[in-house]
Amino acid sequence: MKRLGIILFINLFVLSLPVNAVPANIPAATLQIAREAEMRQITKTPSSDVVRVGIGSNGFTTWVYKNISIFGTAEILICDGDMVVANFPANTNLKFTLNNDGTITVTQDDGTIITQISNTVRILCPNGLLGVKDLKRAGTQALYHGAFELAKTNNGYFNLVNLIEVEDYLKGVVPNEMPVHFGLEALKAQSVSARNYVLSPRTKSSPNYDVVDSVASQVYFGANTEKPLSNRAVEETEGIVALYDWELILAQYSSTAGGYTESYSNAFSDPSSKEFPSKEKPYLKAKPDILSQTPLNTEEAAAAYYKSRPDAYDIRSSYFRWTREWTADELKNALQSTLAAQSATGFVKPAFKKGDTLDDLIELKVVRRGDSGKIIEMEVVTKSQTYKVFKELVVRRLITKDGKALPSANVVFDNEKDENGNLVAVKAYGGGFGHGVGMSQYGAGFMATELKLPFDKILKHYYTGISLTTKPVIISTDVSQISATQHFYAPKKEAKLIIDNKFGVSMLLAEINGKEHIFELPKELLGYKRFVEIDISKFIKQGRNTIKVTSPEFTENSFATKALRLYVELVGKDDKSDIW
Repeated sequence: MKRLGIILFINLFVLSLPVNAVPANIPAATLQIAREAEMRQITKTPSSDVVRVGIGSNGFTTWVYKNISIFGTAEILICDGDMVVANFPANTNLKFTLNNDGTITVTQDDGTIITQISNTVRILCPNGLLGVKDLKRAGTQALYHGAFELAKTNNGYFNLVNLIEVEDYLKGVVPNEMPVHFGLEALKAQSVSARNYVLSPRTKSSPNYDVVDSVASQVYFGANTEKPLSNRAVEETEGIVALYDWELILAQYSSTAGGYTESYSNAFSDPSSKEFPSKEKPYLKAKPDILSQTPLNTEEAAAAYYKSRPDAYDIRSSYFRWTREWTADELKNALQSTLAAQSATGFVKPAFKKGDTLDDLIELKVVRRGDSGKIIEMEVVTKSQTYKVFKELVVRRLITKDGKALPSANVVFDNEKDENGNLVAVKAYGGGFGHGVGMSQYGAGFMATELKLPFDKILKHYYTGISLTTKPVIISTDVSQISATQHFYAPKKEAKLIIDNKFGVSMLLAEINGKEHIFELPKELLGYKRFVEIDISKFIKQGRNTIKVTSPEFTENSFATKALRLYVELVGKDDKSDIW
């Protein structure tokens, strides 16, 4: 992900349209002026980072293609690398086919060949939206802001990549990740969490894109699924992220926590080492909705909680409480088919191999739980073997009912036995849907609509010790970092600049909403003086703001290496957000 103009890859554009696309009676000078005006419109500097989204097929069965048909709702422009080679009217279907020699042929519906492109293909619709013929999202034709790029893979296919500004991307995410009726403040909380997700560094599944458009990343269905209220939520949190100790937090969220969220370390393994439990994340701590609730890390406490319906923020979810039942034979047959698949994760020991036969079951036994009652370790006990199972997702996928995974690993098992001690049936009592770490979406909806809490209070209930800020930026004497511009929405007329002045820069120049302000910075380099806070509340407005920061000491001719790291804090650390 780079902070680039969506169309920065078009450098020479003015006279590159094909001759047969130009009406003969237009003077050359007039045509050039018109094209230059068009270029200024579509090469404008973006307001936010640009993200590369891999677009999947219907049903998300693939993200690679040999051919694809694309159209625009307004005039569409086809680029060979950074040169425009063709333009067509709205709703013209253009087919792009990858050839064996790596070139891409562009044809019309009637088979007429328009051009053959050897460089990267990019498609623009400056005054409208782009679509893929017959690609549907949420039951309707999918349409997209931004630009398309056909990025070739190493195995003879290409990815369809949507280059789009983050703020526009989020408008296609938020209403698909959270029901709009959850309310404006819940949607704002979802907007911040989703913004954190897409802006955070990650291991990419492909070098061609940052995220995909499915649940494998975040559900992004494009412009046709936008809703006025969720758009407003994105706009009224523009540029705002959740920060902990200068880092964007991993803003985990799930549908329903069941009344008690879990610590990250107890639910996830380390992405690199696969260590489980993983290292803690201090902002993702187990937390009950009702603060008087004690931890559920014993069988007795978990059973009492999940066999009842206590007060909680996500009580309105249909998955707040649930049950499942199996006969002994039914559960054995289910485990026979799931044990091998889950053994492949490395979290079933000893491994159950494909072709192995599972002996008769004796019981399901929970060995260790997290504070929310979530299973960390359990045992599948048979007459001849005991299989240890770790990690919540493995537990959910291992113990299935009618082929479906458990809604969550917040579950208590009752093993029913006959008078001879043989297992007859197992009943599960559970709560929640999903991993239960971080924000509960149903909980956020309740807090917004019933408790009337603002989005910052919602976020700080679920993410411990965070600040709501702009994304940290670095400005320095490096020519590529001399200045930084950020756009952000201030919920209140309050803001502070937080500056890490490690290199002892003496002066900061900030242009805030068009007016320049010079701030002298303390020269001490040690202790608390390294971190500087400057109240800029009187210079900002409630609503959308723009700030551009640099320093008179940062010039292209500077010989000394100096730098500042900074962000704008909009809502600071305040954990007094709990009501119950």
